[in-house]
Amino acid sequence: MMTKLSVNVNKIATLRNSRGGNVPNLLNVATDIEGFGAQGITIHPRPDERHIRYQDARDLKKTVTTEYNIEGNPIQSFIDLVLEVSPTQVTLVPDAIDAITSNAGWDTIKHQSFLQEVVKEFQQNGIRTSIFIGTDLKLIEAAAKTGADRIELYTENYASQFVVSKENAIKPYTEAAILAHSLGLGINAGHDLSLDNIQFFKQNIPNLAEVSIGHALITESLYLGLENVVKMYLHRLQ
Repeated sequence: MMTKLSVNVNKIATLRNSRGGNVPNLLNVATDIEGFGAQGITIHPRPDERHIRYQDARDLKKTVTTEYNIEGNPIQSFIDLVLEVSPTQVTLVPDAIDAITSNAGWDTIKHQSFLQEVVKEFQQNGIRTSIFIGTDLKLIEAAAKTGADRIELYTENYASQFVVSKENAIKPYTEAAILAHSLGLGINAGHDLSLDNIQFFKQNIPNLAEVSIGHALITESLYLGLENVVKMYLHRLQ
């Protein structure tokens, strides 16, 4: 199946915020990324708005023409924002308020009832739901019981182990994807995926619907150019 590329533009907002003003223009960059061929835009607003601001989420809704994915911890302010903006997809991530970046997936057994409630509310409002999760098969089984549409596999372990043994690195992700698909879950993935490791991941994850890539893609673009890097990812995902 075709795997969609959703570009996380948090780092563009970080650069803008570092100087104040509106350079680079987040909305223009997102539009350009879509023009370069990306099939989605991802943002991950945090309560302190240190990169993506809640107003950015509202403004992007008016300009994004591809899939629009909002990630975050479903605290009440985040839930209210997502319901207001009504993106294509919401990805539920259990990150702490002061987390630099996402560093764990959900314990879908411990938080089963909470996730069921959140998922139901978003789905009743026509928003596809995805749960950020590791490769523990029991937790994936529990994720299916929340009623979520998809999971997003947390790929930091894959990325860190890829340079040691890519075959060992990919094995738990392949097993997780096979189980998730059998349970009726769609499969997304993200975190530390890069030009170096994305093609092998794609080749070994059946039914991979979407990858969300931000930090590596923007970093690689400093050397290779944004348009070129987007097209390189698209080529590797074919």
